[in-house]
Amino acid sequence: MRRKVIVIGLDGLEPSIVEAMLERGELPNLARIRASGSYTRLQTTYPAQTPVAWSSFMTGTNPGGHGIFDFISRDPQTYLPDVALTRFERPKNMLAQPRVVNRRQGVPLWQPLSKAGIPSTILRCPCTFPPEALQGRMLAGVGVPDLRGSQSKGTFYTQDRTATAAESEQLVFLDSGLELATHVIGPRNTKASPAADTVCEIRVQVEKVARKLVIHTGGSPSRIEVPEKGWSEWVRFKFKFSMLQSVTGIARFYVRQLDPHVEFYVSAVNFDPAAPMFPVSTPGDYAKELSETVGLFSTLGMAEDHNGLNNGRLDEAAYLQQCELVLSERERAMRFELDRFSEGLFFMLFDTPDRVQHMLWRFRDRGHPGFQPDLSPELATRIEEQYRRCDALLSSVLEKVDENTLLIVLSDHGFGTFRRAFDTNTWLWQNGLLALKDSREPGENPGDGFARVDWSKTSAYAVGLGGVYLNLKNRESGGIVEEGTEGERVRRAIQAGLAGFPDELTQAPAIRSVSRREELYSGAFVANSPDLLVNFHRGFRVSWQSAVGGFSHSLLEDNLRRWSGDHIVDPESVPGILFMNHVPQQGQGQSPPRIIDLAPTILNYPRRRGAGFHGRRVVALK
Repeated sequence: MRRKVIVIGLDGLEPSIVEAMLERGELPNLARIRASGSYTRLQTTYPAQTPVAWSSFMTGTNPGGHGIFDFISRDPQTYLPDVALTRFERPKNMLAQPRVVNRRQGVPLWQPLSKAGIPSTILRCPCTFPPEALQGRMLAGVGVPDLRGSQSKGTFYTQDRTATAAESEQLVFLDSGLELATHVIGPRNTKASPAADTVCEIRVQVEKVARKLVIHTGGSPSRIEVPEKGWSEWVRFKFKFSMLQSVTGIARFYVRQLDPHVEFYVSAVNFDPAAPMFPVSTPGDYAKELSETVGLFSTLGMAEDHNGLNNGRLDEAAYLQQCELVLSERERAMRFELDRFSEGLFFMLFDTPDRVQHMLWRFRDRGHPGFQPDLSPELATRIEEQYRRCDALLSSVLEKVDENTLLIVLSDHGFGTFRRAFDTNTWLWQNGLLALKDSREPGENPGDGFARVDWSKTSAYAVGLGGVYLNLKNRESGGIVEEGTEGERVRRAIQAGLAGFPDELTQAPAIRSVSRREELYSGAFVANSPDLLVNFHRGFRVSWQSAVGGFSHSLLEDNLRRWSGDHIVDPESVPGILFMNHVPQQGQGQSPPRIIDLAPTILNYPRRRGAGFHGRRVVALK
């Protein structure tokens, strides 16, 4: 008898929205799962972040057991922020290739399954880049960069010579006229002297009467037509490093406008699934097989182009179009793999609901500083539309569920509004725990970041989405704080000063509490975590500047970015959702299920009782 476990992740679904829509009968497939099994809220991780929570899902451990504590980490030698999910290592010699290392540790559940001879199909799970060996197939998720090594850097093309490059983008000026010669920017050739960008030349014909661009790509397909306000199909480009070495990548075009001047946008150049610069699948040729079957697809970890919308290069309609393209790619891949899935573990993650909520929450929140009443009637319900879209794709999943199948549908955390930003580094400076050189103040030039910090007089600093680090001796390169009595004094000062911190403008507390890492984490990698974690109330979040090791102009300020929804708050206030086609046994006094309980529950299926792997708590099924 072949046993199956199917897990569908719907990133960021908020329980209060799901429950209201269930009550109104708007999510029939989720209602069907609840009727045949169960629904409950799911306890998330500290902090409530995608890579942290899904790493805990796959390993069955708290973050101290897998080592992922944030999207952003810091180098204690330089104090500079760094990507927390992967590490790139330079080649040892001229003939060697660069190497990428997955920083997520722990034992993911597909490893004991593989040892037992049970296959797994793992699609787009975060923190799986580069993908590891397993019995089955894996396509990596969040953590896969674009071809330039960034998390998503698109290119904006314009004839407007007054334009300036926005955050996380490249800017290319176009000549005037209707016949344009330009290029798509590829990866940097670091072996050239001096180092230079690789490019692929393109020619663009502007057809204003037909309201479209005709683009001769120099790639495949060689010629495409893209309507105004529309996205192109994927185009495959070749970028040459030398006569003997080249790499291919894929990108989409979006035509923003043809008048009064031509403007278009090119997405981040993704790894080509048929020939990626670094492996994105296991087996290595699996991504190629999948693309030949279901069509080209985004390999980028953060596939939805939130930077394009944040920078105003895309409007909400264009962003939602691109989100649907991404979701449809995932759905095609899911359907194809489910059709040949017969036993073992199947996992598929849909990130798009998380990205839509991040960017469109302001339209449903009249108290948000970015609320736009003229657009709200059209866009206020787009989040509910995304939930209905996710519910609809579950139809093909339910067709594959039989009496030998455990079905789990979950979100890793909930969601809420992000109205006000709190700058932790500015607070530390105001309270004498962080010092700046030459008696400067944080507001003078917030873009300078930590370059102005006097580490010889600094006791603590903030990096990441809520983390605070002590400037400890023998850990940080310029550490001054002795562990012990002095370190305890600094911790207590931060906890006492931030807990319940009021926002004078809104007359609401911005911060609920500050947690110590020893209260939250256990395992081999606790030493890599922040010393303290700031738990914000709903509506508040750490500032954009403080997150990357910098300062804002003020301690608390309105969040005016289009990124208007978030979940980086006290994890107790943003639980996820958990639907199962089985009814869990409710033991007396048993706490609600946690995301770390699901790996042992899966590995323990179909047994109804007993300890999970490594003795971890199992959601016992009737």
